[in-house]
Amino acid sequence: MKIVVPAGGIGGARFLRGLKQAAPEAEITVIGNTGDDISLFGLRVCPDLDTVMYTLGGGINEEQGWGRADETFAVKEELAAYGVGPGWFGLGDRDFATHIVRTQMLAAGYPLSAVTEALCDRWRPGVRLIPMTDDQVETHVVIADPDRRAVHFQEWWVRLRAATPALSITPVGAADAKPAPGVLDAIEAADLVLLPPSNPVVSVGTILAVPGIRSALEAKTVVGISPIVGGAPVRGMADACLTAIGVQTSARAVAGHYGPELLDGWMVDTADEGTAVEGIAVQTRPLLMTDLAATAEIARAALEFAAELR
Repeated sequence: MKIVVPAGGIGGARFLRGLKQAAPEAEITVIGNTGDDISLFGLRVCPDLDTVMYTLGGGINEEQGWGRADETFAVKEELAAYGVGPGWFGLGDRDFATHIVRTQMLAAGYPLSAVTEALCDRWRPGVRLIPMTDDQVETHVVIADPDRRAVHFQEWWVRLRAATPALSITPVGAADAKPAPGVLDAIEAADLVLLPPSNPVVSVGTILAVPGIRSALEAKTVVGISPIVGGAPVRGMADACLTAIGVQTSARAVAGHYGPELLDGWMVDTADEGTAVEGIAVQTRPLLMTDLAATAEIARAALEFAAELR
């Protein structure tokens, strides 16, 4: 079985871990979000790609859900002593090594897809991880401060904790980007596509903004897992992102945002029992990824649901 998963962030990475257990023989291709990417201290940082790579490769900080396990922060402390910022984005010493290797390879002319493949040679995540594009895409947010200024998504998300309302969210560069090599081929060859409980605006939504990806996915059987349970995000601040684009924070509204052209099936939590979405089959079951066993059961149910809809 060939499965494609457009994914970003902690929810996507943890879902993938359960999917691997639910379908150990499957060939899984992950299309990773790169809209969160940022350049810091002269280094190219790809948070969502690294979260997937570390989580599936056994190097993630389990408590945080991001960054490296057993991390130290000597370099961050030394940078602060020099007065070099930003101090709000904390890179650990182990994590710095990944970004140094990535930046050196990019500077040598390798595309991000080749760099990601090389990094995965160390971590062996058990999936094929491909960035959505080799072109530079960065999500920017216009915030509701007196100057209505635009900031990088990471500043809004990490430094401001999305507490300052967003007036708009734009994946800058996405409209002119091309899918990375292998992305469209993987979708075409897929038996099914699963949308994990990733942020529908700045993770999955950014991937869909790259021309050619959404139309390719629409030709496949696609089942999505709601990241909204009982009117609130399972984790993170997806509600702030949804508000910025005028979408209600509800399982039904997110499914409607994706649309029946993309989604064949939509899984909602028991807290949202009775949810109906025109043109989309809805299944209700517990969706909280409390541990690996629970996550594998969610993934297994999604696979069965997709098989019914094919």
